[in-house]
Amino acid sequence: MNEVLIAGVGMTRFGKDLRRGERTMVAAVTDQALADAGIPASGVQRVFAANAAAGLVSGQEMIRGQVALRDTALAGVPLVNVENACASGSSAVNLAYEVILAGRCDVAVVVGVEKMSHEDKARTFDALRGATDVTTTGPRGDGGAPPKNSVFVEMYAHEAKRYLDTYDATIEDFAAVAVKNRRHASLNPLAQYRQPQTLEEVLAARTVVDPLTLPMCSPTTDGAAAVVLCSASYARRHATGRCAIRATRTAAGNGEDSRPVAAAALAAFEDAALGPGDLHLLELHDAAAPAEVLQYEEVGLCPPGEGHVLVRNGVTALGGRIPVNTDGGLMSRGHPIGATGCAQLVELYDQLLGRAGGRQVEGARVGMAVNAGGWLAGTYAAAVATILVKAG
Repeated sequence: MNEVLIAGVGMTRFGKDLRRGERTMVAAVTDQALADAGIPASGVQRVFAANAAAGLVSGQEMIRGQVALRDTALAGVPLVNVENACASGSSAVNLAYEVILAGRCDVAVVVGVEKMSHEDKARTFDALRGATDVTTTGPRGDGGAPPKNSVFVEMYAHEAKRYLDTYDATIEDFAAVAVKNRRHASLNPLAQYRQPQTLEEVLAARTVVDPLTLPMCSPTTDGAAAVVLCSASYARRHATGRCAIRATRTAAGNGEDSRPVAAAALAAFEDAALGPGDLHLLELHDAAAPAEVLQYEEVGLCPPGEGHVLVRNGVTALGGRIPVNTDGGLMSRGHPIGATGCAQLVELYDQLLGRAGGRQVEGARVGMAVNAGGWLAGTYAAAVATILVKAG
C-alpha cells in the first residue's frame, strides 16, 4: 500500500509582534521541522508555501514563498505558493501528499506563515474581507469606510443567533467553548493566550458583534508552522516518518445547502476506513465559538442541534471522550491564517507521538484536523479534513 508519512514538524510561538517578519518565522520552523525529521535540506525535493494575506497586509504578492525562503538552505528548491484563505496550510499539505503519492518526489516541506499584525489595523480587516465575495460584501463594506472588525465575526454572530433561536442552547454554552480552549492553551507553551479565563469573564468581556464577546473570537495572530512529508519507501530507507497521513480530502462550498466541512470529513473517513468513533482527538476550525459547536455535528460527533450538549457534558475537553482543540484552537492558540492548517497537524503529530506535555491525550493513536477557509454564499468556501494515525 502506498503511504505518505509525516517525518517532522516545527512551529513558532503564536502571537502578535510587529517586529517579527515572515522570513524569520519561516527560517525557524523549517529548520525545526527538518531537524525533527532527521532529514537534511539537500534531501527536500518540493516546497509548498502557504500564505493568505501578505499581498494586502505587507504588499508582497506572487512569490511569497520564494522571498521568505531566499536566505535559507531551501532556497532554490522547486516551490509552489498556495493561497486558499484560512485553509491555505492544509491545502498545501494536501497538494504535497498527492505529489508524493503520485511518485513525483519522496520528500516535501510544507510551510505556512502569516503576519496579520500591522500598524494600520484596517489592512488586516481588509485582507480578511478579501476571503469573501467582495462583489456582495464590498472591499471595504458599506460606504467604503475602513472596517473596525473582521467581516467573519459578523457571519459567525449570525450563525450563533440562528443556533440559539433553533435549539435549547444558551450563550453560556458558547462561552464554555472559549473557557475550555483557553484551559487547553494554558498547557501549550506556543499558544498566544495562556491565561485561564472563567465563564463570567468571557460573558462580561467586550461585545464584538452581538452575541459574541471578544474571547469567543479568534485573535489577530502572527506565526508559522512547518510539516515534513515523505514517502513510505523513503521512510523505510532512512528510518524516519512516525505518523501516516491516512487521508486528506478537500471540499468547496457554494451556497447554504452545501456543507464543505461535512463533505471533506466524510470523504476522509471513507478513504481511511474509519469513523468519528475511531478518533482519539480532533482539531476543529474554531474561528469563533459557534463554529466549533456546529462542526461537532458536521464531522459526526453528534446529531444536529446537540453540539452544545457535548460541551456541557465535558465530552470535548481534556479528559473527555473526544478532546477537541487540545492546543487551544484558533481562539486561544491563535489564528495566523496561512499557518493554521499546518499548526493543527503539528498538534496532532505531537499528540500521537506522546510529546504534548500536560495536555497529552493518553493512548492517542488517531486524530483528525478540519481546516476551513473563506465564506461564500452562506458557508465556507473551502474545507480540508486530514486524518493522521501513529505509524507502526
